[in-house]
Amino acid sequence: MKHKYQIVSDYSGGGNQGVIYTFTFDEVITPTMISNYHDCFSAIFSFDDIQAFTEKKKRLLGITGSGEKLIVQKVPKKGVFSPDYFRDYFANEVKKEFGEDSNKLIVFIPPYALVSSVFSDKTDYYRSFVEGFELGSYKFEKYKKDRKELPTHNVVLVSEDKTAVKHALQEGTAVCNGMYFARNLANEPGNVIYPASLAEEIKKQFAKTTVTIKVIDEKEAIKRKMGGLLAIGKGSVNPPRMIIIHYKPFKKAKRKICFVGKGVTFDSGGISIKPADGMWMMKGDMSGAAAVAGIMLTIAESKPNVEVIGIIPSAENMPSGSSVRPGDIVTASNGKSIEIDNTDAEGRVILADALHFASQYQPDAIIDLATLTGACAVALGMHAAGLFTKNDELAEQLTNSGTAVHERVWRLPLWDDYHKLNESDVADVKNTGGRYGGAISAAKFLENFVDETIPWVHLDIAHPAMPNKSSAYTNDYMTGFGVRLLYKFIKQL
Repeated sequence: MKHKYQIVSDYSGGGNQGVIYTFTFDEVITPTMISNYHDCFSAIFSFDDIQAFTEKKKRLLGITGSGEKLIVQKVPKKGVFSPDYFRDYFANEVKKEFGEDSNKLIVFIPPYALVSSVFSDKTDYYRSFVEGFELGSYKFEKYKKDRKELPTHNVVLVSEDKTAVKHALQEGTAVCNGMYFARNLANEPGNVIYPASLAEEIKKQFAKTTVTIKVIDEKEAIKRKMGGLLAIGKGSVNPPRMIIIHYKPFKKAKRKICFVGKGVTFDSGGISIKPADGMWMMKGDMSGAAAVAGIMLTIAESKPNVEVIGIIPSAENMPSGSSVRPGDIVTASNGKSIEIDNTDAEGRVILADALHFASQYQPDAIIDLATLTGACAVALGMHAAGLFTKNDELAEQLTNSGTAVHERVWRLPLWDDYHKLNESDVADVKNTGGRYGGAISAAKFLENFVDETIPWVHLDIAHPAMPNKSSAYTNDYMTGFGVRLLYKFIKQL
């Protein structure tokens, strides 16, 4: 964790270098409110500021008797007030308010009763404050010679429910550790993170946990007939890997879940090469893998009573004389042949082997995450991932989980009518489905490699996993999307 936290039930001031945050859900500030602030903090506000706050401003600034800066923030009752409000608010504040002259942040958390209509879970509510501080402080500047580290701050959380806030802080620590790990992996350049080094980083991260790591190299992949993974990886000097992260609880597990994450550590497009503009972002084409590694770290720390297997097929998609070509036919480990129509539709090909591998565990559910299609990004933009499944219960659980922690998903059809889009004249299936319904045809392709008796969900995270302007904590780097969502899902099983 970046910051140090203290949880108290009361605070009356102390020192002239702090910033105090309070919140009001009232549209106007009344004399009684001013009197209360004066009684609590000996606060002083200017008449002009009070007038502006009452008429249009959302923020009132004052000074306490002990010299601390006091902020009264007006919380909107509708519209932008969502489960992400405080997370986004403090992610923004941590960048602009913290400075060398303010070594303490004091937050008066509004009573849960005031927000229970938006936050269905008390822990999620309190966690959103912690996640705001931590995610807003994330920076990836390790390669800058003159990088400036953000200072560590003392954060005082003032709440009527210290026990619940303490529990939320513990959960928030585990979630943020997972998100930091996911972000760090996805933000590393392709010359640092490639399949073998990704495996080593994961081994290193889990070395002191009870989680077991297995790595399938190219030789074992040949024995296992993982033709999809091998085909995409053979154009690179960095051979592919399949990474398995296995968590077992101490007690008998109540459920067994497999998470599968696409791990293309750099996607040039292969022979069907991408345009140069923006290709640098394809270092993040392993964001699904990063999310799986991140959620597995969170699970290792939080220790739920659920057996969870994280499976990461990892390859580097590069053009060379040994690359897979358009028109090639490869056979996945479940025996189905794939016609390679476009080498830039590579993610689904490596996922084919991973989904079949996951099916061998006979889990209660398989959930895969992949930055799979630009079509899904076009359809849903930066605010949601596409969800594809035939299982209504899983769809509802993930939709509700995503809404609760503001990693939202939106269900798209997985009707069998779309199967014909992937038909091939020369193989069992083709790796492209044409221009229209591209995100759906990609999901239908994956369906060919999952045991049909196992409930399965595909999450296309193409846009929300990439840097975007949806919030103050997603606009600079790869986001680690999926960790909060999957943690909430596991918690509710």
